Amino acid sequence: MNDLAPALYFADTFYVVPPIRNENYISTLLDICEKEQIRLLVPTIDTELEKLAINVEEFKKIGTTVLISDKEFISITNDKRKTYKMFKKIGVKTPESFWEGKAYRGTFPCFIKPISGSSSINAFKVNNKKELIFFKYYIGDYIIQELIEGQEYTIDVFCDFSGNPIYITPRLRIATRSGEVAKAKIENDKKLIEDVKKIIAYAKPKGPVTIQAIKSVLDNEFYFIEINARFGGGSPLSMKAGANSIEALYELLDGKKLQFKQNAARPNYIFLRFDQSIALYEGDDGNYQKI
Repeated sequence: MNDLAPALYFADTFYVVPPIRNENYISTLLDICEKEQIRLLVPTIDTELEKLAINVEEFKKIGTTVLISDKEFISITNDKRKTYKMFKKIGVKTPESFWEGKAYRGTFPCFIKPISGSSSINAFKVNNKKELIFFKYYIGDYIIQELIEGQEYTIDVFCDFSGNPIYITPRLRIATRSGEVAKAKIENDKKLIEDVKKIIAYAKPKGPVTIQAIKSVLDNEFYFIEINARFGGGSPLSMKAGANSIEALYELLDGKKLQFKQNAARPNYIFLRFDQSIALYEGDDGNYQKI
C-alpha cells in the first residue's frame, strides 16, 4: 500500500494500490492485470480472500485466473465457528469451542481469540473465569476453545483447480514469532496426512491451503484448530524440500493433469527465518532508490 514496502525492491515492476477496504481496490487490480497481461493472481493475506473470491469472474473476463477457492470455502476459513463445525462434521479431532450465546463449559486454562482473526493477534491463554470475563469484553467477537497443549504443526497443502490434492506436507513449528513460523521442520506423519486428506476430500479447496493442528501431550492425537485458503509463511520450506507447488502451478496452467505425490517433501529439512535489511536513498523528486 505504500512505496516503503520492502518487497517492492525485489520486483522488476511494482504498483502501489489502495487498501483492501477501498472501493477502488478491485478495479485497480483489474487495471494492472489487464495492462501487464497477468495470467495468474495469487492472494497471500486472509483479508483479501473474500473480496477476490466474489470477483473471480471479473478477472476471468480479462484473461486472469485468481488462485483461490470458492467463496463458500473462504467463508468457512474466515469464521472460526464455521471451521470448528466443519472439522466436527468431517470427523477429525478439534478443540471443543464456545462463542457468544454458548456458555463456556470447559476447564481452565482455555484459549480465546477473535472469530475472524489471524497472526495470533488478540489471541490469549486464559487462566481463570475472571480473566475470561475480561477478554470476552476486550475481544468482543470471540471464540473460546479448550486449551490443547503439545507440538504445533502447519500442513502445507496444494491442490489442483478441481480440489484434488497434489502435495500434503506437515511442518513441525519449532518456534514462532507474532503468529508466524520462525523455525520449522518437515515431518511426514502418516496419521496427520490421512486426516488432512479427509479435510481436503470434503472441502475441495483450490490451490494453496494452510492447516494448523496440535499433537496433544495427553493422548498423542492431532487436534485441528485452523485453516487458511492461501500459502503459509513457511511454505517455501515445503517447496525447497521437494513439494514444489510453484512448479506444479505452472504445469496446471499449461493444462497438465497432476497426481497426488505422497511424501514429496523430504523429512528432516529445517527452515530458519530471519530479518533482512534494505537500504534506500530518497531523491529530490521523492522517489526511492535501492542502494
